[in-house]
Amino acid sequence: MFCDKCGAENKNTAAFCRECGATIEEQETRVAVRENEAADVYHPAAGSGTPPNQGGEQEAEIFSITPTLMFVKLGYVLAAAGALLLVAAVAAFTPLATVWAVMLGLLLFLLPAVYHIKQKLVRYTLTDSKLEIDEGLIARTTRSVPLRRIQDVTVSASVMQRLLGFGDLMIDNASEEAGKVVLKNINDPKERAEDMMKQMRQLEK
Repeated sequence: MFCDKCGAENKNTAAFCRECGATIEEQETRVAVRENEAADVYHPAAGSGTPPNQGGEQEAEIFSITPTLMFVKLGYVLAAAGALLLVAAVAAFTPLATVWAVMLGLLLFLLPAVYHIKQKLVRYTLTDSKLEIDEGLIARTTRSVPLRRIQDVTVSASVMQRLLGFGDLMIDNASEEAGKVVLKNINDPKERAEDMMKQMRQLEK
């Protein structure tokens, strides 16, 4: 278990950090408390409020984002165009009632709607001491990565991603065996990387 305050490694049963003495109350991966279960508990997916850190102090939120919705919007536009063409074709060339054509057209919106929901179920939140990856619908899981344990931040973007203004953030994380955390398909990845590096430099002072 790692301390969110100083990043020092402690035993799983430790109540206080052996380096800085801060109270250890959370593990790095936990099931987040739903907002309707405790009105005064911060929920990262809601994008509101300020989470308390391990020392009981209020953490400052640097940014809270979801993966880009650019393709979701494009999907809705294509579904609308396809629905109009389908209704027109059915009305002109088949004996089916128009209402059936409309219902078939509405089915085209299912694919972008499902993708939209999947994108909204992921949220990346950077505070002044840690990065949180919040995922899930019924049981939400929040992964917390102390900034002191992050070794490197890299922006990765394909040609299409660069043209459309989004990309991935590759984060080397010393606090996990896998060592990698990826923030996928986020808008303005360079600006987010700069925000993270700036906060990491402030913690080193």
